Amino acid sequence: MVKRGDGRPRHHQIAAELRAQIMSGDLAPGQQLPITQELASRFDVAGTTIQQALTALKEEGFLVGHRGKGVFVREREPLVVDVGAYFSPSPHGYSYGAPDVEELRPPANVVEALDLEPSDTAFVRRRVLFHDGEPVELSRSYYPADLARGTALASARKIKGGAPRVLEELGLPQREFVDEVSVRVPTSEEMIELDLPAGVPVVCQFRVVHAENQRPVEVSVLVKGSHLCLLRYRQQIL
Repeated sequence: MVKRGDGRPRHHQIAAELRAQIMSGDLAPGQQLPITQELASRFDVAGTTIQQALTALKEEGFLVGHRGKGVFVREREPLVVDVGAYFSPSPHGYSYGAPDVEELRPPANVVEALDLEPSDTAFVRRRVLFHDGEPVELSRSYYPADLARGTALASARKIKGGAPRVLEELGLPQREFVDEVSVRVPTSEEMIELDLPAGVPVVCQFRVVHAENQRPVEVSVLVKGSHLCLLRYRQQIL
């Protein structure tokens, strides 16, 4: 099989190389990058091509320019999401906005995951996760209407202890969940809500939560900019 070459513009290729070095730690947080002329010599390109690559990485938040000093790797660490557990906002600048709640007919994949009839409705809680005031995740959590109606899950306010507490009070404590993770091009709404730079894909988690006897009680769709997050999986080997 003949391998295809990298047909991307040269500045995209250089940005990808530098991005990989930042994510691997070879370019450490706070480290100053070489000057444009040195990078141009290293990659055998014109200085304008290097500037295009650096501009893209600045827009993505990987680099920060300081006038008169140079260009530096961002100090901010990526949003680390432990896929084996719910992400709880930490005291380090993470917070959720107030939820937007609506009863509706959910998408087909949610209907199937919650074992609903096509005509059934569900309550959806839409929220945005912020870090230091910047949006980093969009979440939509769906609950069967006959389960959520009359509970805090159907109200447009934050829930102390979150949905797990409400489900436990309903006699449906969470026992397990399954995540399906995919990467895709963002929708226009996601581009705007997450303030994404052009060309950055999103990471999508489709999470189905089960209570006793494998009863599905929640589906959450979590969307994050791929340039700002790291998904961490853990598995104990016995």
